[in-house]
Amino acid sequence: MKGGYFGKLLELDMTHHTSTIRPVDEDFARDFIGGSGFGAKILWEETGPQTEPLSPENVLMFMGGPFTGTLIPFSGRHQLIAKSPLTGIWGESDVGGSWGDRLKRAGFDGVIVKGASENPVWVHLHDGEVIWHDASEIWGLDTYDTDAALRPHIPKNAIVQCIGQAGERLCRIAGVFTDGRDGRAAGRCGLGAVMGSKKLKAIVASGSQKQPIADPEGLKNAYQPLIPEMIERWNAPGYHDYGTPQVVLPCESLGDIPIQNWRGGTWLAGAEKLSGKTLAETILTGVYHCAHCVVGCGRQVKVESGPFAPVLGAGPEYENLGMLGTNLLIDQVEAVAKLTELCNRYGLDAISTGSVVGWAMEAFERGILTEADLDGLALRWGDAQAAIEMVRRIGERRTDIGWLLGEGVKRAAEQVGHNSEEFATEVKGLEIPAHDPRARFGLAVGYATGNRGGCHLQAYSHDYEGGPAWAEFGYPEPVDRFAVEGKGVFTARFQNLMSMMDSLKLCKFSVWCGVNPDHHVEWLNRTTGWDFTVDSYMETGERLYNLKRMYNVREGISRKDDVNPPRIATLARQDGGAAGKVPPLGIMLHEYYEYRGWDEFGIPKPETLKRLGLAGCLSGSLPFYRA
Repeated sequence: MKGGYFGKLLELDMTHHTSTIRPVDEDFARDFIGGSGFGAKILWEETGPQTEPLSPENVLMFMGGPFTGTLIPFSGRHQLIAKSPLTGIWGESDVGGSWGDRLKRAGFDGVIVKGASENPVWVHLHDGEVIWHDASEIWGLDTYDTDAALRPHIPKNAIVQCIGQAGERLCRIAGVFTDGRDGRAAGRCGLGAVMGSKKLKAIVASGSQKQPIADPEGLKNAYQPLIPEMIERWNAPGYHDYGTPQVVLPCESLGDIPIQNWRGGTWLAGAEKLSGKTLAETILTGVYHCAHCVVGCGRQVKVESGPFAPVLGAGPEYENLGMLGTNLLIDQVEAVAKLTELCNRYGLDAISTGSVVGWAMEAFERGILTEADLDGLALRWGDAQAAIEMVRRIGERRTDIGWLLGEGVKRAAEQVGHNSEEFATEVKGLEIPAHDPRARFGLAVGYATGNRGGCHLQAYSHDYEGGPAWAEFGYPEPVDRFAVEGKGVFTARFQNLMSMMDSLKLCKFSVWCGVNPDHHVEWLNRTTGWDFTVDSYMETGERLYNLKRMYNVREGISRKDDVNPPRIATLARQDGGAAGKVPPLGIMLHEYYEYRGWDEFGIPKPETLKRLGLAGCLSGSLPFYRA
């Protein structure tokens, strides 16, 4: 291969503390690109319905892509992939920071972790070498303290990726965190629990290897002139000053932000107290840039006094302010900063954590859970101290309720019963993020068909519903957020594009900065020496999305599972920007299936799989496809 890859995937055998190199050939790289694409192919081949997610047989992957390790703007990301212990199906989580860049500097395209160690270990990857270390002394530390404890033992430019106590204790909403106090999170799907099940406390990457590039001068000339426009576009709506918290007030006005476990319509007073402007005027100390980022969306905060002190490091993003703030009727920005820090330290997914705490607050309000059930805690709306205590119990898996909520909202509701499933906001077991399909109907299709469950990033189409036009992607006029016709096609096309971005490893905020598929294709070709067109590029994204879908089909997923939670599907907001709206999912899903070439059960048709080069997915014991 001319560029984009070292041609080496590192395989770690946790059981025997050994490592081997798995070669990457050009055909494999071109067909599956990297990131989640590599992960999809390997997970399909090496796990199946018989694989228990927290068993040694599950495979945990850390994958870069052809853009990782280059100077391409927005390329400082990598992907984690495994069978999810939260959902039991396809699991992936995208994360920024600098670890992916250091993985390439260490000389590897990705890491495949198999088996399980008898005792805790941490692993250091450096210039093609693998160094195993005992982790007994750091087992039990949170993610911030783990990073600090390893610093004296690793090179200055090394980056630590690790789990906290939640991952160690197999909490199903645990994530994997990197970059120390900057708190970059691979939060979704419970992959921190998979890492904990393998007794892998941390994986450190460093080195001096240079990513091969087929046409380095041409690549530089292709992206460098665009950087001023990228920065200008980012700064225009206020993201430079406020980061993603900038959208708290706009999302509240649209009826998009979660309020009181998704049953509220509008809460302007609370949103104003949690806005980007409020955060900037009170606790903001600086911004954080992932590797090779030209804008810097990360917030750095400090809380030195008051009931929520101390807080120091990564501040709350929009998702935190929504799920841990408005969703719980907590309107103190310092409290949300504290809740964010606790999630980062314990290694918890903030989206899932906010969801399970919101569900528990409503169950307490309705008398389904009592103080005795909550081990003496009165979990009332807006009570920040009670929420903080509950997050501690979840992170430490302390008390019965802390253990139960750490199983995720679907399992918690099923165990508690009393119709509490009616207000458990999840799709296929994954708690939905802080964007409401009742405000942007395409989200209803995206959530229902997301391969990892309820997720806005599998399509990332919502910002183009009622937002700007995107002529370069075939939408020269703004898309009506409440339109029904065309939303199935709209969502599928965005899903295909995002599958590619998750494989190239390119931040999705880049689309806001003027980066479009034409740029992706030129950068990919100059990096690798290939000859992709926009059409072949998008078809590759379609291949990857269908492969992930087939993984789920093999696990028993079909049309019956492509649904939204009852609260979203049946309850209209009473006021606010989405008042009276409920998305007609069935109509949009029919269009989606037809466009995708899936049958009435939501299963890719044989001719679709053959067209995409996935005929191998037809073999074996699959629903409706048995020989």
